[in-house]
Amino acid sequence: MQPSPFGVYVHVPFCVHRCDYCDFATWTDRDHLIDAYVDACVTDLERQFATGLEAASTVFFGGGTPSLLEPSALARIIGAISTVADAEITIECNPDSVDPGKLDGYRAAGANRVSLGVQSLVPSVLAGLGRTHDPDNVVKAVDGARTAGFERLNVDVIFGSAGETLADWRATVDGVIGLEPDHISAYALTVVPSTPLGRHIAAGTTPPPDDDDQASKYELADAAFTAAGLEWYEISNWARLGEACRHNLLYWDQGDYLAIGCAAHGHRAGERWWNVRTPEQYIGAVAAGHSPRAGTEHLDAATRAEEAFGLRLRMSSGVAVAPPAHETAAELAEGGILELVGTDDAVGGVRVRLTLTGRLLGDDVTARLLLAGAVGRAGRGDGLPTPGRLALGRLEC
Repeated sequence: MQPSPFGVYVHVPFCVHRCDYCDFATWTDRDHLIDAYVDACVTDLERQFATGLEAASTVFFGGGTPSLLEPSALARIIGAISTVADAEITIECNPDSVDPGKLDGYRAAGANRVSLGVQSLVPSVLAGLGRTHDPDNVVKAVDGARTAGFERLNVDVIFGSAGETLADWRATVDGVIGLEPDHISAYALTVVPSTPLGRHIAAGTTPPPDDDDQASKYELADAAFTAAGLEWYEISNWARLGEACRHNLLYWDQGDYLAIGCAAHGHRAGERWWNVRTPEQYIGAVAAGHSPRAGTEHLDAATRAEEAFGLRLRMSSGVAVAPPAHETAAELAEGGILELVGTDDAVGGVRVRLTLTGRLLGDDVTARLLLAGAVGRAGRGDGLPTPGRLALGRLEC
């Protein structure tokens, strides 16, 4: 029997510049802490794996800007992780903070998948997002990653920002397809009130994202990516056959993963936890021999089942719908929101997946099916997604 997948998420909270839409735990004035932070990550990992943790099948370095780490630092952290022979090890990179030498070093350190934060290939759109990278550097980074021998290349893009025309988005879509990546993530811009973008929108100086505009851009992207041989496997993700991101699949399947670094989140068997927020707190906790955990949440079986349903409905593989919700599922299928793809003996129900139109309304569909008893518990409405929202946002670890 194959062991269950197990992942490690390492949060690197350092950035040169903070984008206007970003609400992640990142800092632009803490580079002097990088060495101590890497030491803390290595120590934390060594302590965790000494307890008998299984070998990791996926490792993901997110941020922040992980590509601010020197290859020797990345190698130290990877070296502290017990991994299976074919582990997927991903590092997120900003195109402006990598060069051929650094990419060679990352590959030599053990990373085998690189994820480039492209966001847009149109300078005016990048400026509107508060991004600073030069689109020309994206091509250089892709060439550098391929030359370094990275087995898989991801690119991330964002659509729906103020001032981005349909022609701008088409230029980005065509441009990233031309890079011939193995995987593309395309996220609708979401607004968090505490960010500079959120404050500009609240003040009326920047218009909010428009749902119809984002829907049109999603449809354009889906058609173009599919024509280029990249199939959707999750609402915001497309990949060539066999190139889906295994670490993301671990999240969507409610798998177990270890949290390393400040503000990182972990999960094991229905228990979620998160680490202290700042790099100073994380370094201090590890140095003192204390757990860096800041909080824990235990999910009961019903909540976990509902979360699993919502996550799996986002996937092209679809999800089983228990009998109480069959009528609702049939109505949604008649309306072109769902398609029936088979039966599921485990729940005595049908298996469904979202159509293209359904993907645009995924949160609403999830709420309706759960309220109808899709996991066999009709009438429960607490904690469900807010109806009517586009389901195109970014899933955070």
